[in-house]
Amino acid sequence: MTDASDPAEAGEHPEQADVDEPKADAAPEAEPAADEAAEPEKKKSTARELAVLTVLALAAYYIVLTFVARPYLIPSESMEPTLHGCQGCTGDRIVVDKVSYRFTSPHPGDVVVFKGPPSWNYGYKSIRSENAAVRMLQNTLSVIGFVPPDENDLVKRVIAVAGQTVQCRTNTGLTVDGKRLHEPYLDPATLGRDPATDPCLGPEFGPVTVPEGKIWVMGDNRTHSADSRAHCENSPDFLQTRIYCTGNPDHGTVPVANVIGKARFIAWPPGRWGGVITVNPQQGD
Repeated sequence: MTDASDPAEAGEHPEQADVDEPKADAAPEAEPAADEAAEPEKKKSTARELAVLTVLALAAYYIVLTFVARPYLIPSESMEPTLHGCQGCTGDRIVVDKVSYRFTSPHPGDVVVFKGPPSWNYGYKSIRSENAAVRMLQNTLSVIGFVPPDENDLVKRVIAVAGQTVQCRTNTGLTVDGKRLHEPYLDPATLGRDPATDPCLGPEFGPVTVPEGKIWVMGDNRTHSADSRAHCENSPDFLQTRIYCTGNPDHGTVPVANVIGKARFIAWPPGRWGGVITVNPQQGD
């Protein structure tokens, strides 16, 4: 009988034992070579996956900005204290809902962002660089939302909608269809005037009947807001009456088609996080 562990048998073939051992050790040496060959392919696969994920992320971001929601910076004080903004300070960044008005129209009290009509663009300065190459890059980045669009985007509160008549007189205050408005968002400290004693917070105007497909908008900071009152047309007898906005109502009103969306909440700075509350001024008192 033979036994694999018998020393006598192992001694009969000493050379064979010496030759067989290196063969057993040689097999693992092939594995690193195989790993090295597969490594470039793994790197290529990872790069492809990252490229695909980047494209998908940019596409999703573009879709969200175009059809769902978009952030906007408040650059001026015209909507104080509801929305904070000023030159050289950290203005509010709001998120604007672009979906709601696909199914409904703006309502009185909504705070909306809209593209200024041509008659509102006097004095607007392009935010694009004068350098052609930089301007092209800005326009490209604007498509995917990394740079704001080069348009006169404004934010105001809807006061009256199509078919309604808005006007202001010192003895009646701001009215829509003859009913005085209830506006708790007006702040005397911000305005520098008291709405109770100076209800128009500016010159008397109207009556203006809002045309079909249009809205009448005003800033919450009435004494520092270039809104529908500032862009309306006066009638030929203005020098005698001193009543503003009694001419063609198309100039002071904003097409609903120009409305980009409804301001939903303040996303930045953190200390001002919160929703943009809608208050219908035509309801209340």
